[in-house]
Amino acid sequence: MTSLTLVRRIAARPAIVFDAVSTAEGIAAWWGPEGSSMIAAESDARVGGAYRVRFRNDDGQEHEASGEYLEVAPPERLVMSWRWTHGGEPDELGRTSRVEIDLRPVAGGTELTFTHADLCNAASQASHEWGWGGALDKLVQRFADAPES
Repeated sequence: MTSLTLVRRIAARPAIVFDAVSTAEGIAAWWGPEGSSMIAAESDARVGGAYRVRFRNDDGQEHEASGEYLEVAPPERLVMSWRWTHGGEPDELGRTSRVEIDLRPVAGGTELTFTHADLCNAASQASHEWGWGGALDKLVQRFADAPES
């Protein structure tokens, strides 16, 4: 098993960023790699609650993932299971991995540490790093031009 960790600084307070990563409205604004568009976002951010995201890449391919919230500790930590239910990384179909989002207040906003663990191989890790990297860059940009939240 392999994992990836990405770190981003976001110009908003942790509580604002937590809403952006845990509510359907927040997720819809940034989820998916660069060039993708959100089709559906559902979120019941409580331990045992479910989420589902569906997006379309610029090549027209649709991808859907879903899972369950395992830890919900606003505004500091969110942990969820992750399963591709349509499209996604072919090696990961039928498997469950784990996404962890940790938020820490820093000068000027929030440091977000994003970990996707239990990926099956290096190719999956590289694919997810590209996808999550683009998505997190969109999250950073969402708050970059806004007044400090």
